[in-house]
Amino acid sequence: MKLTIIGCTGSFPGPGSPASCYLVTAFDGERDWKILLDLGSGALGVLQRYADIKDLDGIFISHLHPDHCMDLCGMHVAIRWDPNGWNRDRMLVHGPAATADRMATAYGLPLEEGMHPDFDFQHWKPRTPVKIGPFSITPYPVLHPIEESYALRVEATEPAQDGTWQTSVLTYSGDTDACDELNEAAMGADMFLCEAAFEEGRDDGITGVHLTGRRAGEAATAAKVERLLLTHIPVWTDINTVVNEAKETYDGGIAVAVSGVTYGVFSGSQLGTPKSLPTAPVSIIRSAPSREWRGTRNRTKRK
Repeated sequence: MKLTIIGCTGSFPGPGSPASCYLVTAFDGERDWKILLDLGSGALGVLQRYADIKDLDGIFISHLHPDHCMDLCGMHVAIRWDPNGWNRDRMLVHGPAATADRMATAYGLPLEEGMHPDFDFQHWKPRTPVKIGPFSITPYPVLHPIEESYALRVEATEPAQDGTWQTSVLTYSGDTDACDELNEAAMGADMFLCEAAFEEGRDDGITGVHLTGRRAGEAATAAKVERLLLTHIPVWTDINTVVNEAKETYDGGIAVAVSGVTYGVFSGSQLGTPKSLPTAPVSIIRSAPSREWRGTRNRTKRK
């Protein structure tokens, strides 16, 4: 399984990144499957550097704040008004129960039809896995000031070169403060993509909204994850501060998400290069032990 950071700036797009959006790819033995975790403001443009939107197999929305879902409006336009035709099934969208109505309202459409002709809207059921291709995506309700907010546990089972099948695990925190459900979602994950929007000493008196670097590290330790990838850091939050906080409470590998960087979820290795120059250095803050993935390198293009 591969993770490409499309957007990672917290709360609104920053100068070097759109808001939250993550492209996840896995191989089922026949072809690569591609899904998105969130599609926040500004993400649709950068996404097209890394994938043809017609090759996406589904979009999975953690919650309905604009920095995590608003570019569904742009996706609606891309599907509805392509002069060459969409020429495929409706785009699968899993999200909170209000997703379809929220998007219709945002675009000024009547609720009855809304974007249903373009999107196959499905609702999350807490702790109930959604199966698609090699993926299993399980939502866990977490602590954030909106009616429904979920951490997403993504498991991908792929063929190895020796003929066996292996499963790697990516947990995406969505937006949340510390809670038992977040730890449950992240338990034993190969990579924990975790928000760290707040700073200790500045924001730690605010509860039920976001994690600090310290709280993210505590969750990573409690869940015994292999490595921690900090994300959703707003422009006014210092990256070095949240990294240093996380290092105090978690002793595994730590990196900071940067738009355009691709990771092997199991190995933690950076793959390829960004298709534009990031404004922040692409670097591992503290390396985790290297791990070798035995999966095949052969890939079949989507037909």
